Amino acid sequence: MYIYRIVLILMCVNILLGCGNARKAVVPTEEVEVKSAIPQFSADSAYNYVAQQVAFGYRVPGTVAHKATAKWLSSELQQRGAVVINQEAVVEAYDGTKLPICNIIAQFSPEKTSRVLLAAHWDSRPYADHDPDATYHRQPIDGANDGASGVGVLLEIARCMQQQLPAVGVDIILFDAEDYGAPEWVAGDTSDSWALGSQYWSTHPHRPGYQARYGILLDMVGASGIGFYKEYFSQYYARHIVEKVWGCAARLGYESIFINLDGGAITDDHLNINRMGIPTIDIIQHDPMSSTGFFPQWHTREDNMQHIDAEMLGIVGEVVMNVVYEEK
Repeated sequence: MYIYRIVLILMCVNILLGCGNARKAVVPTEEVEVKSAIPQFSADSAYNYVAQQVAFGYRVPGTVAHKATAKWLSSELQQRGAVVINQEAVVEAYDGTKLPICNIIAQFSPEKTSRVLLAAHWDSRPYADHDPDATYHRQPIDGANDGASGVGVLLEIARCMQQQLPAVGVDIILFDAEDYGAPEWVAGDTSDSWALGSQYWSTHPHRPGYQARYGILLDMVGASGIGFYKEYFSQYYARHIVEKVWGCAARLGYESIFINLDGGAITDDHLNINRMGIPTIDIIQHDPMSSTGFFPQWHTREDNMQHIDAEMLGIVGEVVMNVVYEEK
C-alpha cells in the first residue's frame, strides 16, 4: 500500500535585518511518496501456530479435541483485534452422520465495505484412507499440512494485522468439515461430500448479502519441495486474481514456488465461495508426478509436524500479505 503525503516546504529568504521587512519565497508544493511498511510475517510464528493445532489432537467434528480447538482459534483471533463470529450448525455427512460444525469468521475493520476474504479449513480428516498400511485406513490423521498449515499462516497474518491494518477490510474464515468427504472405499460420485462447512456458509453467510472483492483460500501450504500450480477452477472463476498473486510471487523472487503452469481441477472450499459470486482462488500444493496429485503424506498417518517446512509457510504468508497490503 502506498500512502501519498503532501509536504509543504516554506522557505524564508532575503531577511532584511533591522528594518522589519521581509520577502518570503514559497517553494512549489513537493509530493513525496511514502511507502507504508508491511508488517513482518514470521515463518516461525506460523509454524508454531500449526504445531499448536496439532497438539490438540484429531480435529474431527464431534470430538473433544475439535471443540477445544475451536475455542482456542476463536480466542486467538479475538486477541488479535478481530470481531469474531462462531457460526455453529449441524450438517449431514456422506453416510448420514450428523456433524456439529463451527465456521469461525474473524472480521478486521468490519465497517469497511471494500473487503478481501482469506480462508482455510481447520478440521482434520477422520480417515487415513491413503495410508500404505490398510489397517490404518479408518483412523484419523494429524492434518498438519492438510488443514493446519493454511490456518497457521492466517493466524500469523491476523497477528500482523493487529500491528497495522491494511487499507481494505479483511475477513478470515476458518471453514469446518472440509475434510469429512467420503473415503476411498465409497463408490459413486461423492464430490458433494467435501467442504461441508463452506457449503453451509455459502447459503448462510455471516452477513446477509455478504460480498468481497475476491478471496484467497490456503490449503496444504506447508510441505517442502512442492510448489503451487494454477488450479483449474481458480482460473475459470478468478483468473485475474491468479495473475495478481502469481505476479506478486514472481516480483518477490518465488517463481520456482508459484509455478507458472496450469494445474488440475480440485474440489475445495473455493468452489462454494465462487458460486456465491466472489472470485476466489485456491493456493494448494500440487504434485503432478505423484499418484494422488498431492504431497506424499496426503491422507496418511504421516501428515504430521515432521513434514512441515517453516520456510514454505513464510513464503506463502509473505506473498499473501503483499497482495492484501497493496490493495487501496
